[in-house]
Amino acid sequence: MLTLILIGLLGGLITAVSPCILPVLPVVFLAGGPGGQEPPPGGARRSEARGRAAGVGGRAGGAVATADAGQEEGPGPARRTRNRRPYAVVAGLVVSFSFFALLGVTLISALGLPDDILRYVGLTLLVLIGLGLVFPRVESLLERPFARIPQRQVGKEGSAFVLGAGLGLLYVPCAGPVLAAITVAGARGRISLDIVALTVSFAVGTAIPLLAFALAGRRVSERVAAFRTRARGLRIAAGTVMIVLAAALAFDVTAAIQRSLPDYTASARRGIEDSDTARQKLSGLYGKENKELSRCEDGVDELRSCGRAPSLKGITKWLNTPQGRPVKLEALRGKVVLIDFWTYSCVNCQRSLPHIKAWDRAYRDAGLRVIGVHSPEFAFEKNASNVADQTRKMGIDYPVALDNKLATWDNYRNRYWPAKYLVDSAGTVRYFRFGEGKYEQTEGLIRDLLRQADPGVRLPATTTGRADALTENRTPETYLSTHRIDRYAGDPLAADKPKRYRLPADLPRDAVALGGTWTAGYEHFTAGRGARIALDYRARKVHLVLAGQGPVEVLVDGKLTRTIQVDGTPTLHTLVDEDDAHRARLEVRPAPGIEAYAFTFG
Repeated sequence: MLTLILIGLLGGLITAVSPCILPVLPVVFLAGGPGGQEPPPGGARRSEARGRAAGVGGRAGGAVATADAGQEEGPGPARRTRNRRPYAVVAGLVVSFSFFALLGVTLISALGLPDDILRYVGLTLLVLIGLGLVFPRVESLLERPFARIPQRQVGKEGSAFVLGAGLGLLYVPCAGPVLAAITVAGARGRISLDIVALTVSFAVGTAIPLLAFALAGRRVSERVAAFRTRARGLRIAAGTVMIVLAAALAFDVTAAIQRSLPDYTASARRGIEDSDTARQKLSGLYGKENKELSRCEDGVDELRSCGRAPSLKGITKWLNTPQGRPVKLEALRGKVVLIDFWTYSCVNCQRSLPHIKAWDRAYRDAGLRVIGVHSPEFAFEKNASNVADQTRKMGIDYPVALDNKLATWDNYRNRYWPAKYLVDSAGTVRYFRFGEGKYEQTEGLIRDLLRQADPGVRLPATTTGRADALTENRTPETYLSTHRIDRYAGDPLAADKPKRYRLPADLPRDAVALGGTWTAGYEHFTAGRGARIALDYRARKVHLVLAGQGPVEVLVDGKLTRTIQVDGTPTLHTLVDEDDAHRARLEVRPAPGIEAYAFTFG
């Protein structure tokens, strides 16, 4: 058990500094407001009224207090109180997250509540506390239920704990094997002493960096004069941040920010959580079914025999199939099958989906069948309408199985979001890959399996954009990324800052150029004022992955052919769809704020 606790602790430490934690950091930082003065006996009522008039001191606003919060008038010197709000906020987050990770599914099921009720409760708490900071009247209304409770029993630390509890309900950390084991155990009701120890140690690990961040916020607020002299303005700013964060989480805006950042903790998490020791310990928490899958290693560069592909069992609903009929693996004999375990709020999954979709488009006619198994990490991801909506927004049109009971996840002894399993035409698992990366290798193995299934198959070009694998009749995939762009024929790119570009009159074959204002980033380009992309292409179809909100005009050889409305997360949009391959000049005119990722061709 000591080894299991150490694995959980290290896994939590890594998770707490990953990109997925970024949305909660502003509130955790602001929660460490400065301490106050404890009143001398007899001065409480007078200073409480003074605090209400100034908009400082209520319990709902205690999570982000000001320098004069808690300072009392009356006889005798004021005494400095210890500011424990950072500890209370982090404690609330950790307790809430841990408790509901293990027991949330059971409680929701027992009470017959909607699957996403906990998320809505967390968002409501965040908005209410934010409103309490901005509007003293709202703060007063929130305090009324506590009016008869003695001050010493319910203090500002109590409201800070409530704030942390609300954040815990919205806390969506990057998933690794440790969190997967906890989530699966909670969802399946397999609560043991080992699982509790793993959960607590993981929670403590995540708490340490978050507490350091909250304490840093407290120290800054105590040392910087502006925090002490502009108390009211800072309260309003803090409340506004909470409300904006709630809105961003509700509409999934934060996911776009997270996707734009590389997962800098992936290698560390893999080294700790996917080590031989961790794999052995965590595997003991799973069942004994299909143990032959464990004889194959993750991400090897060759096809191996990993045993018969387990069935897709316990599926509650199917999307993108005729009349919602289930897909049976046995009916796909003779086809190569790619099974992708994912969940829609997982940033790592969102980053890998463009590759999965590209393979599905490129190789479907050659005999590849893609099945997305949506295995929820959190309760709100069980909502079928949410999954259907996100599936549509992400441009997924291959079959998606809702594995709400995590039965198929268990059947494949899976430990990661995302995870890809390749099944050959005879129904044997030949390869699997946990997490992101190795896309070229995975695609190469897909091609090998397709050739094994049909030696005479004619395969299209690879989707990775390598020039040596392209046919002469189609333009290569073109990435709009500072580290992957090829055949660029415009002004020099300025990385990560806005720049105005001049669109050249002529373009070489298959070249791309920019016009107007663009911010060229590591993962995508973001349109500014007057933004345009020009592309010389040869293909029947031209697709572009876009994200954001607003119209995008498409011109072919100078003529406006269509206007696309973009709304949401990165989705593949078809710009050109003709019967025959042809060469033309394409111009794309996106609204400011639109993100462009990659052109693909058919």
